[in-house]
Amino acid sequence: MAPLLFFLLLFTLSNAHISSRIGVNYGQLGDYLPSPSESISLIKTQTKFTRVKIYDANPSILKSLSKTHLQVSIMVPNQIIPSISTNRTASDDWIRSNVLPFYPSTKIRYLLVGNEILSDYSIKNSTWPNLVPAMKNIKASLKRFGVGNVKVGTPLAMDALQSSFPPSNGTFRADIAESVMKPMLEFLTKTKSYFFVDAYPYFVWAGDRVNVNLDYALFRADGAHTYTDPKSGLLYTNLLDQMLDAVVFAMDRVGFGSVRLAVAETGWPNSGDYDQIGANTYNAAIYNRNLARRFTAKPAFGTPARPGVVVPVFVFSLYNENQKPGPGTERHWGVFYPNRTAVYEVDWTGKKPDRDYEPLPVPTNDEPYKGKIWCVAVSGANVTDLGGGLAYACGQGKGTCDAIQKGRECYKPNTVGAHASYAFNAYWQQFRSSGGTCYFNGVAQQTIKDPSYGSCKFPSSTS
Repeated sequence: MAPLLFFLLLFTLSNAHISSRIGVNYGQLGDYLPSPSESISLIKTQTKFTRVKIYDANPSILKSLSKTHLQVSIMVPNQIIPSISTNRTASDDWIRSNVLPFYPSTKIRYLLVGNEILSDYSIKNSTWPNLVPAMKNIKASLKRFGVGNVKVGTPLAMDALQSSFPPSNGTFRADIAESVMKPMLEFLTKTKSYFFVDAYPYFVWAGDRVNVNLDYALFRADGAHTYTDPKSGLLYTNLLDQMLDAVVFAMDRVGFGSVRLAVAETGWPNSGDYDQIGANTYNAAIYNRNLARRFTAKPAFGTPARPGVVVPVFVFSLYNENQKPGPGTERHWGVFYPNRTAVYEVDWTGKKPDRDYEPLPVPTNDEPYKGKIWCVAVSGANVTDLGGGLAYACGQGKGTCDAIQKGRECYKPNTVGAHASYAFNAYWQQFRSSGGTCYFNGVAQQTIKDPSYGSCKFPSSTS
């Protein structure tokens, strides 16, 4: 890996001027979230974040960010990538509408084209081939309008890698390595931009607790749980470094080992469903406190493959967002509740020692829940929404709603809520192992209290 080593000194020198402070992802998929102006005021007064990343180019947010010290990342929606890739006018129009009205008063510094598009196989043919051309057109449009200090990139999930262990074996997926990754990395090299990666140690640990130690995932291995890459000889003291270096080696493997890394998303969920281990306030606070210490350190730690190199980081996320679909963790990544109170305390400058924090709640779910779990309708949920979920559940699987047909054991009480509870649970038990969730647009939830009654028996499962 000589080319990788060759660039270490170059990286150290070229990154000397870059701020190593932490940024935050500001999502908007929640009910009763504070207004953009209130949210930006919260960021300025109660955190030390120096960057804000949003998932669109929301004009109200961009106006609220005007004349602040905050550097801003905006995003081109996935669905318009094909048109922007082939139409210079479409690219110019997007910049004219979403950048020029706010720049330079709002410090737009990053423009991301799409979000994790290489994880979505439904757009493999329509969008993947257009990603790099769209990035090039956006960059050219910025140049035409005289906007020269905005880095163009795209955030990718770790599933862009076919192999990530050991880190020295980092390899991009065969279906994208030549067709997408090489031209993208060439573009990022020429424009001196970043490879933006979404990296979540939580999911790696939760998916392989036997081989991955929790302290290692939380940046507190303290020498007891470390990993030495057998090929590179590099010593790892935490899981995030290991994940980032897998990307570094993957880039080097296709000939672009000099591209800078930025972490577009990382964090730890503060709560989740009964069957989601380790999602709690304690672990979330420890992860983010240690993340802040590590990535605000001066001089910078870097990673074992790139020691001393600054890696910009955006924490996910500003708020718990209750409209996000999927398992419970999806709605519990925030460092603030929608009422603007902190979920837990974090000094984002990384300077506050653990002894100066108030005690955290003792975690109770770092081991799998051993009891039975059911999925039921949320009490008081909108009847129309329940009806939609009921219709969907009954249309899936085999015999999902047989027991609620007229004359059967779960027909009574003949109410939408009662029938929905049975159908939601029957669906979830049938499809849970293949990714089915107990959500149904927010009208379903897990329970550990058996909802069976009389001769109506709800099937159950254990974690």
